[in-house]
Amino acid sequence: MNTIQMVDLKRQYQNIQTEIDAAIKEVMDSAAFINGPVVKEFTDKLAAYTKAKHVIPCANGTDALQIALMALDLQPGDEVITPSFTFIATVEVVALLGLTPVFVDVDPDTFTVNIESVQQAITPKTKVIIPVHLYGQCSNMEPIMELAQANNIAVIEDNAQSIGGHYVGLDGMHKTGTMGTISSISFFPSKNLGAYGDGGVIMTNSDELASKMLKICNHGSEKRYYHEIVGVNSRLDSIQAAVLKVKLKYLDQYCDKRRAVAAFYNRVLGNHPHLRTPFEPAYSHHVYHQYTLILEGIDRDAVHEALAKRGVPTMIYYPVPCHQQEMFKNLQDRSYDLPHTEYLVSKVLSLPIHTELTEEEMTFITTQLLEVIDEVKQKYYI
Repeated sequence: MNTIQMVDLKRQYQNIQTEIDAAIKEVMDSAAFINGPVVKEFTDKLAAYTKAKHVIPCANGTDALQIALMALDLQPGDEVITPSFTFIATVEVVALLGLTPVFVDVDPDTFTVNIESVQQAITPKTKVIIPVHLYGQCSNMEPIMELAQANNIAVIEDNAQSIGGHYVGLDGMHKTGTMGTISSISFFPSKNLGAYGDGGVIMTNSDELASKMLKICNHGSEKRYYHEIVGVNSRLDSIQAAVLKVKLKYLDQYCDKRRAVAAFYNRVLGNHPHLRTPFEPAYSHHVYHQYTLILEGIDRDAVHEALAKRGVPTMIYYPVPCHQQEMFKNLQDRSYDLPHTEYLVSKVLSLPIHTELTEEEMTFITTQLLEVIDEVKQKYYI
């Protein structure tokens, strides 16, 4: 049996190596390393896949979020509502631009933003809501969009972890990242659609915002050496676009495999008294960027450490919520009561999930987990 990996990118590459190598060689032969034709070819295909009107390439998912915020003409002190239970990039860019992050709670079942918490956080200063499609699960976008429209608030979908998923609502079925004012996507290598380095895109259906974000990505310029607005240098390299163009063909297959792994885990672990398996509401097509359990009545950290000794890597996404991070201690003039977030950070544990997992490997992972839970329970609770 192979060594268990959280994500096995080597085996995934080996399965498509001929196509990947040919695509990279084509870029090398052309020497068009920056803004080569393959970048547009990839973004056009991604637009067709998602049905987004505009797909703007950039250097990474964090840049995508920053550029999206920069395009909205926000002013220092404007408030941006974001869940605290998310990767720090979601909130980091808010503070970087001199805006005020306002943290809200998440739903304890879906891990995505809690609608009532958002509603309570809206003030006259609120300009943006950032729902995070966490772990591959789509946020409940219909009530979010209704709240945003009623209060003249922009919505930026943080779609870093959920490309390939979809949402049922808003009068139809929509790919994640196509419902808000703008959305951001990361192509970090471990993502469901991952590059072999950094990469990202921003998506929107607004012609005006698309034009502005294209300029922002290119030093605020549409015509070389003429700079209309303050921008940044954020580009998707041609080699990464070539890799992504190949892998986009397999995205649905990759998501289906992740769902199959999740179904296996659910069957084996679903009735255990100390484990709560992921919940998938009717509106969300979960693509399982992560398979995240809630461990109840058992020491999560002890299970995490014991599994590592048995050759089963697990991850804690995320051990410290954003509102408790040291970097934000001087930014907040309010206290937060986010009970679901503070509960989850001490209870969640993510198992290995990727496109190359075999039944033998999944059986090993689940067997070890169940044995470790019994071991930890006897050690700490008897």
